[in-house]
Amino acid sequence: MKLALFSSQRYEQHAFSEHCPDNVEVHFFDAQLNELTASLARGCDSVCVFVNDVVNKQVLDKLNELGIKLVLLRCAGFNNVDLDHAARLGIEVARVPAYSPEAVAEHCLALILTLSRKTHKAYNRVREDNFDLNGLLGFNLHGKTVGLIGCGKIGLALCRILNGFGAKVLVVDPAKPEGDFTLVDKATLLAQSDIISLHCPLTEQTHHIINSDALSHMKRGAMLINTGRGALLDTKACINALKSGQLGYLGLDVYEQESELFFKDRSEEILQDDVFARLLTFQNVLITGHQGFFTKEALQQIVQTTFDNLLQYAKGEALTNRVCAP
Repeated sequence: MKLALFSSQRYEQHAFSEHCPDNVEVHFFDAQLNELTASLARGCDSVCVFVNDVVNKQVLDKLNELGIKLVLLRCAGFNNVDLDHAARLGIEVARVPAYSPEAVAEHCLALILTLSRKTHKAYNRVREDNFDLNGLLGFNLHGKTVGLIGCGKIGLALCRILNGFGAKVLVVDPAKPEGDFTLVDKATLLAQSDIISLHCPLTEQTHHIINSDALSHMKRGAMLINTGRGALLDTKACINALKSGQLGYLGLDVYEQESELFFKDRSEEILQDDVFARLLTFQNVLITGHQGFFTKEALQQIVQTTFDNLLQYAKGEALTNRVCAP
């Protein structure tokens, strides 16, 4: 089996090469998969993609012309794949549904604590021999109300952590999961939460689930964290809420237009995204470059599950992690 792995990073090349089965040959491409680069997969049996690769109708048609009948997602989300068209072409799609949910949950907590205790600012001050505490006043997580929009495996992992801190956890999730939290409606969660964290998949229904209306119904000065998908929130609406003080803190590990920015060293370039540039001007905004998943344990699970999906397909077995059109 020949696998074309797009948007590959050095750490992935090492991990996939180290654990590659004997009957699999991986071809690594730095390029993002899109309509122009799909031809790079010529001669391969399958492609492996990440969150910002484009797997729309046009790309799927090109892959089909190349005889490729399997798309492997090395991530949990699949909003970048046209599942309906893949089904029409007979192209199977499989994902990694869970890779150390604790990794993302712990990164979410890191964003919360960094923003609340201003450790990033303190670090820079001390390096300049500035030990003044003015401007570093934080708040306790203990006793705060944290609202989770979506509570799958990552949300449940975060819930366990928050309970350990003594926070009260509210959850909005149509699946009505069970756990040590209180299920509420969205209006209640927005009104009562000191901190809101997004953990739902990106769908037509959840696109911009945090918009200007939602922000207006949040507690003034509340914290918003997004480690899910960038388009879950309306970035421009968040900027307006930050300017007015309605939104007190914003922590992002994802960004709606991140495909043009993240996973590359752009330190020698002129930033062209004016919205992202505006976000960077706020002292109460903390952004990381989609690294919530990035732990040794999670990477190992991603590699193992991806190869498991590939070998299941090669053996003609039903795909355990198959993604179907809704």
